Amino acid sequence: MTLYDLRAEAIALPESWHSTVLGRIGTANLKVLRMDERSVIEEVHAYDEGLLVIDGRLELSVKGNKISVTSGQLYVAKAGIPHTVEPGSFGTLVIIDLPETDVA
Repeated sequence: MTLYDLRAEAIALPESWHSTVLGRIGTANLKVLRMDERSVIEEVHAYDEGLLVIDGRLELSVKGNKISVTSGQLYVAKAGIPHTVEPGSFGTLVIIDLPETDVA
């Protein structure tokens, strides 16, 4: 059994918005990262991606809609749908994804 302190793992990372893989569950990666106030360019994946906010807030833009994901909430970015991180995000984010190459 492995126990992770997700906040401590995120704080220990050398840069914001650069995740580290904590492990794999089935075929999915379990990643953690530290968010800061900066925006992140649009991305799209060939798979659904889970975005779980541990603390803080994740500000997204999806198909022209603004979505605010707060502490304890999970947003599932659907495969093939572009999403952008907007300015104002902060805190600790867990990402559940596949180790496949992005669509674009």
